[in-house]
Amino acid sequence: MIRATRVVPAGQWSRSQLTTDTVALDYDERHRRRIAMKGRRGLEFLLDLDHAVPLRDGDALELEDGRFILVSAKHEPLAEITAANPAELMRVAWHLGNRHLPVQLLGDKIRIRRDHVIEAMVAGLGATATPIEAPFDPEGGAYGHGHHHHHHHEHHANPALDHDDRLD
Repeated sequence: MIRATRVVPAGQWSRSQLTTDTVALDYDERHRRRIAMKGRRGLEFLLDLDHAVPLRDGDALELEDGRFILVSAKHEPLAEITAANPAELMRVAWHLGNRHLPVQLLGDKIRIRRDHVIEAMVAGLGATATPIEAPFDPEGGAYGHGHHHHHHHEHHANPALDHDDRLD
């Protein structure tokens, strides 16, 4: 089976390069190290990276023979949170962060995964949580772990910060 051994971040490759296939992945599926995959056109390949790498919509997986597989973020059930003003939205964001939930910040709104308990909390804080289907691309976190971190060969001085808990 052909292997994909390198991630090329969106913007650092051109779609005019030979794109062989596309994989549509949800948020959890976009953070893997080693797994067999099948593209939309049927190409079967092994994602075989040195360590788990968060993939983003528009990234490419480079196959051993130089071809590219486009990474597409799959739509998933989310709640889009809005509030009457920026201060109220900031208050909601604090409560979400206090619960260590992954959030996608979009200026005047916040996206989270659907969760009826959290949506009720949001309503109790005076904000609105509207169900939507969209790609989920949450913030990476204070230590750079998440979808905004593309230094694939960086190692931390503190091994406790190296989280590869979703390897396979």
